[in-house]
Parts: sequence; structure tokens; C-alpha cells
Amino acid sequence: MIRAGWRTLVADPARHEAELPECGDAAIAVVDLRASAQAAVRILTGLREAHPGIAWIGLTGSRTPSGDPCVRRALPHAFEIIEGTSSFGALRQALMRVPGDVDAVQEEDAPSLLTGNSPAIRALSQNIRKFAPVELPLLITGETGTGKEMAARALHQLSPRRAKPFAAINCGAIAANLVQSELFGHERGSFTGATARRIGHFESADGGTVFLDEIGDLPLDAQTNLLRVLQEGTIERIGSCQSIHVDVRVLAATHVDLEKAVAQGRFREDLFYRLNVLRLRMPPLRERTGDIELLAQHFLDAFRESYGTRARAFSSSARKALNAFAWPGNVRELMNRVQRAAVIADDALITPDDLELSMETPCGDRDSLGSARTSAEREAIVDCLRASAFNISECARRLRVSRVTVYRLCKKHQLALDQLR
Repeated sequence: MIRAGWRTLVADPARHEAELPECGDAAIAVVDLRASAQAAVRILTGLREAHPGIAWIGLTGSRTPSGDPCVRRALPHAFEIIEGTSSFGALRQALMRVPGDVDAVQEEDAPSLLTGNSPAIRALSQNIRKFAPVELPLLITGETGTGKEMAARALHQLSPRRAKPFAAINCGAIAANLVQSELFGHERGSFTGATARRIGHFESADGGTVFLDEIGDLPLDAQTNLLRVLQEGTIERIGSCQSIHVDVRVLAATHVDLEKAVAQGRFREDLFYRLNVLRLRMPPLRERTGDIELLAQHFLDAFRESYGTRARAFSSSARKALNAFAWPGNVRELMNRVQRAAVIADDALITPDDLELSMETPCGDRDSLGSARTSAEREAIVDCLRASAFNISECARRLRVSRVTVYRLCKKHQLALDQLR
């Protein structure tokens, strides 16, 4: 491992009180379960408590007590299991397959998407990490302005296809008569105005990822051809009868109810099921309790780096206004308001007037906002409990809260664990 360039820290499970190695959140744990498996799992548990979300690779063999409850509970959470007497090369390849940290993508590609510490954004980050390396179609759902394209880019950057092209196409922004040409290309002379061969987005993104935003606006004839891509991995340019193999992962996004569109005959049912293999729900900003101020300051800091502005932070009343507003345009609206306020602000602190946010919010709006947040918190807890098989400790680790907090939230939202199981 050292010869391969890895900084290696060792915790010896043979010692009764093995000390945990001091490692950062970017570390990868390699756990040898071929001997002293129970002690190794205890060390792994300590590591995961100190560094929630740490990726780990398990080495197993004939002496691994796979029936032991502790080992059996740990194995499903491994990024990869290497069985038998494997070579160093197999371990090195497994280490290279571990996706990079989401935080690294946050800094370079999608900071505004993953900035925050709410249960909703934690769950989103975990799902992006899970779905990125999987070579399956994925459907991203959510309201306008929640960052669906940024999530798609994060999925691409964390996938094995990161070095290949990423093609983002807004299906609703292409004229209906040009959709087929844009997506799949055309041959010279195939229609009036086709004076040269054109390579479509799918062909140009070969080996990479195609992101189809607003997939619900795709015409039915283009839906048929897209279904063929998903089923057979081939396309045909307009005016050609030659099939061309393309290797792309398809990510699609929509803010409309596709199930309703299927029922109304506006979207092919078989295509919906092909796209809906994996599903990523983007939380609206109103569900990201506690994230609004962090996002606002992030947008302000980013704006100040590019443009000279006097504004440096938000006044107390501005922060209250930010948290009281319902944000129908979600993250995109927040960014636009902050940037506009940074330009017009006369002082170092941005005011509610700079943000064009009135503190006189009707009681009904406040009540509905509070209700939405309560509902979102309850949904996040239930989803996490189900994802962790109702293991309270695992749920607490995923949400990065204490077990006591999980029990308190269950009591607050009247969640009977025995009935939910």
C-alpha cells in the first residue's frame, strides 16, 4: 500500500484496546475480516462513529464468521467485499473505484447544491454517493430551481464516466421539429436545410453521460427513439438506416408528475419505467431547515469574489426575512435575490429591503410554511428509518445526530416504530 502511494494507518484488532487511527474524512478503511473479525468490526464501528459516511472495503475468507450478528450487520454497508486470497492488485483496483468525496464536487462543481447541514441535504448527499457509480438510468424529480442539473453533474463527476463528456439538454427548449436532430443527429439532405451531416448529443457524448432536463416535454416520437437507446444502446441519425452503438448513461429530470402524464397519454409508460430505475428527489428549499442562511452567505461570498461589493453579510432582520420566506423559486430564487441585494446594498450588512423581502408575512403563510417544514422533517425521519432497516443507531449515524435525537423526533412526530416496521 505504501509503495502504491497510499498513506497507511493501522489499527491492530489483536490488541485489546486498539487505538483508532487519526484520519481525515477523505480516508478509506480496509477491514480484514479473515481473522479476529469481531474485533475488526468493533474498530470499524468506532471509525464510522468518528467519521460518518467513511467508505470501507472488506477482506473476507473461509474463516470469516459471516453468521456472527455484528459481522452480518456490517457487511451490507461495505463499498466492496474482496473474497478469498486476493492479490494486492485486486485491492488497489477496489480502492480506485471508491468515488471521490461529495465535498470535493461541492467545491468545484456544485457548491450551492450540497451546502448545508439539514437532514434533507444529508440524505441527498448520501443518495448521490450511492447512485453515482451505478450504471443505471436515473430520474431526478423536484420543483423548479432545486438544482436538478447540478445534481446530475455531481452524479457524473462521482461516476467512472467523469473523464468523458457530460451533455445537458433541456427538452423543453428545443423546437419540436428539431428534437430528433438535436438528440440523434441527421444525414446531409435528410430534410430541408440539412446541408451537412450533424452529430447528435447522444453520439457526441459516447462514453459519458446524457442529462435530459424537463423530460416530460419530449415529443412522443422522440420518446420512442429514446426508449430504443435505453433498451438496445443504439441510435439512428435522421435520413439513415444504419444503427450506431452509443455507450451513455441517461439521467433525466422533471418538475412535472410523470405518472400523471402517463395516465393522460402524454408520456410513454414503458419509457417511464425504463427511466425510473433509480430516483433522486431534490428537496425544495423550504424543507432544508437551517440551510437558507448558509446558502445565502455562500452566494454572497461567491459574488464578492467576482465583483467588488460593499455588502459582506446579512443583518439580523434580513436573516429572519430569509428564513420566513417560502421560496417558491427555491435555490435559484435565493441566489438571484442575494446577488441583486449585493449590488444595491449601501452598507456592509444586507437588509430585508435590499432582498425585497417584507417582514409582514401573513399569518396563514407562516402557518403553511411551518406545516411544510414539519411535514418535511417527518418525511426525512421516516425515509431514513426505512433506509436503515429501523436501526436507530444507523439512522442516527446517517443523519449525524444522536440516538436520543432520533427517539425525540419519533416522539415529536408520533412515529410508532413497531407499526412502521
